[in-house]
Amino acid sequence: MDKNLIGDYGELTALRYLRFHGYKIVDVNYRCKFGEIDIIAEDRKYICFVEVKTRSENNLFSPADAVDFNKRSKLISSANLFLKNYDLKRQPRFDIIEVYFMNAEPSKLNHIEGAFDGTGN
Repeated sequence: MDKNLIGDYGELTALRYLRFHGYKIVDVNYRCKFGEIDIIAEDRKYICFVEVKTRSENNLFSPADAVDFNKRSKLISSANLFLKNYDLKRQPRFDIIEVYFMNAEPSKLNHIEGAFDGTGN
């Protein structure tokens, strides 16, 4: 399966997971001058800026390892711009959703809530 298609399918899998767990989807693939946020969702307490990473089950590194400091900085800057333009009364949180594929099908999902803070740590 094409790498872009697997990424899109991973994002769709993450969206379904979030909806199933009671999150309201605010935006998908939010783009601005700093970069892109895969999913922006909210629950009762948080506005969640979610980075989705998709990998095959036999990959040596976890998908979250791909969210390095540079990527986190871009996500934080994008989230700050989003928050500046939209009046949402929720505490921001940065999450990573790892979606693992085996034989072109999602086999496992790991939602890392609060994967990093507003400083990138």
